[in-house]
Amino acid sequence: MLNSLKIVFFLIGLLYSFISFSQEKENDTILDSKYREDQFYIGLNYNIISSVPSGVDSRGLSGGIQLGYFRDMPINKRRNIAIAIGAGLAFDQFGQNLFIGEEANENTIFSVIDDEVDFDQNRFTMAAVEVPVQFRWRTSTAENYKFWRIYAGMKLGYVYWYKATFKQPNNKVIQTDIPEFDNVRLSANLSFGYNTFNFYASYSINPFFKDATTSDNQTVDFKAIKLGLIFYIL
Repeated sequence: MLNSLKIVFFLIGLLYSFISFSQEKENDTILDSKYREDQFYIGLNYNIISSVPSGVDSRGLSGGIQLGYFRDMPINKRRNIAIAIGAGLAFDQFGQNLFIGEEANENTIFSVIDDEVDFDQNRFTMAAVEVPVQFRWRTSTAENYKFWRIYAGMKLGYVYWYKATFKQPNNKVIQTDIPEFDNVRLSANLSFGYNTFNFYASYSINPFFKDATTSDNQTVDFKAIKLGLIFYIL
């Protein structure tokens, strides 16, 4: 009789454990079904210019900041693979030695500044609204907020403000209307890392200027490579 009671109690305990485990799995499934990585983001980057005329290189401060929000849309059962679309702002500055001015007939001047020319500042600055789209892979779960991620995608942006500034002793040239400038920006980007801190890289697909040439007939494409850190904040 005693042995029978032990068996009964053992079976009851086993059944209780199974039910509890099943409820936990069910709760995890319910939680997973709602899990997303909707995030605010902020990034800091160093800007490198590419596809520029011979003799043009970076001079002075070249960097940028970006910020915005992503809406995450998982596409698999585990919800660690997703498509995300966002909206954001970006501010970038390029210090270099490509002078952008204007002739008396309002034609744009693109000229490589010679090393012998003394100047204090030559910058191209711009601000843009952006719509980023990402394909996302991560090692996260609904309860794990520290994980590895690789996010790759594209950005479509529109530059709503820009300015070319040249300064030297007793002379200052500012251009805010450059017909050759392409306000629509398209870039490919990649971010990867662990938890909040992530490396970021971006490359301009289309050049900043269309049908632009320097005074010595070099093509002015002017693209940007951005390298830096991006922080994702839930």
